[in-house]
Amino acid sequence: MALKVSEVAKIAGVTVRTLHHYDEIGLVRPSERTSAGYRLYGDRDLERLQQVLFFRELDFPLEEIERILNDPAFDVGSALGTQRRLLSQRAVRINALIAAVDKAIDAIEKGTTMTNEERFEVFGDFDPQTYEAEVEQRWGDTDAYKESAQRTKRYTKADWVKIKAEGGDLFLALARLDEAGVAASSVEAMDLAERHRQHIERWFYTCPHALHRAVGDGY
Repeated sequence: MALKVSEVAKIAGVTVRTLHHYDEIGLVRPSERTSAGYRLYGDRDLERLQQVLFFRELDFPLEEIERILNDPAFDVGSALGTQRRLLSQRAVRINALIAAVDKAIDAIEKGTTMTNEERFEVFGDFDPQTYEAEVEQRWGDTDAYKESAQRTKRYTKADWVKIKAEGGDLFLALARLDEAGVAASSVEAMDLAERHRQHIERWFYTCPHALHRAVGDGY
């Protein structure tokens, strides 16, 4: 049975305005309308809406979601498997972040200070101190290095967990675009590049576009 827009909004936990927007941009269009012009959603429409909401939970931009869903090779079963894997990875990171925050709270309440080992163990096999000598030798006299060193020395273990999670999400999103053959000059890729630049500025140092390009060359 076809559902009205208000019924779909209630079931899906979204606003009617959101559904109207999805219809207007062609992302989820109802397959039927009443004689009065009211939207009616069928099973296929709801299946597509479910996919949109799963991808939105994974922070996919609407333009990328539309491209994925409109791809002739798109398969719902494969998409659900990928979404489950990505959500599971995110759950691991979130649980690690919660645990780190709990430890940080415990340290504050007890008046203790985390050791460097505790502070950086969130990197797993990667220890940023391993590269500290090289970094200082190459960029130690730059303003970016001085700003980063000043800011990061105050970071807690919870901060580093969050930094790693954000960075991991960005590079995973870039990898997905690369695997899909999306051009580096595309809007989606450029948006992700800008998010990466903002990630650097938020956590490490002021990073104008020219410097960000140099960072990219370094990678």
